Amino acid sequence: MNEALLVVEGLASHYGRIQALDGVQLQVRAGELVALIGANGAGKSTLLRCLSGVQPVSAGRIVFDGRDITRLRPPGRVKAGICQVPEGRQVFGPMSVEDNLALGAVCRPQDGAVAADLEAVYTLFPVLRQKRQLAAGTLSGGQQQMLAMGRALMGRPRLLLLDEPSMGLAPLIVHEIFGIIQRLRAQGTTILLVEQNAHFALSVADRGYVMETGRITLEGTGRGLSERPEVQAAYLGMEVTADAPHELQRDDA
Repeated sequence: MNEALLVVEGLASHYGRIQALDGVQLQVRAGELVALIGANGAGKSTLLRCLSGVQPVSAGRIVFDGRDITRLRPPGRVKAGICQVPEGRQVFGPMSVEDNLALGAVCRPQDGAVAADLEAVYTLFPVLRQKRQLAAGTLSGGQQQMLAMGRALMGRPRLLLLDEPSMGLAPLIVHEIFGIIQRLRAQGTTILLVEQNAHFALSVADRGYVMETGRITLEGTGRGLSERPEVQAAYLGMEVTADAPHELQRDDA
């Protein structure tokens, strides 16, 4: 079994007096796709922001590839290989598609490898090649999501943080985006996926976590979690067929 690339230990974070994360424990092994599901306001996006360094940590620590990065600034985390696709895409609308992609490699040496990676992104997302000279703001929502993913890939991530990649997209585009996520996983990219579409997320995940009010309450394999009655009732639109406690449990199915 691969060693843990990311280890989160007892992580807490606050927005003023409001505690958003409370003692979060989580691991992602190299090469895994790990899904994090939960209701709106559960703290999923806050956790990703803590991992990328843009949200302060109140307690606990973050260890990446054996190194404590809890106090490391965001550029240092990007250089270490943690790249995030933010919720809502957040592309630079007036700039061209290609300039947006180039920003993803700003922390890297500007050598031939950057050009090779740009070509790889265009191969993965052919529509971005077609529209590379257009302003990013003119793209559709699905195309902007592809652009945000491509921008993160330009950083050569060792850990790719995906925050709600299906948000606001039509079902056919969601299917396409998840197909790309599966391709990245098959290529060996380590992914931590935050996603409200729990059915899709758990169907592609090696393992998953359920977050409620800033705490991890369940963990297990993607399939194991999708078969739990409480997960089905709360996140998969299915009826509860058996009683189950809500305290932290591990599902090794």
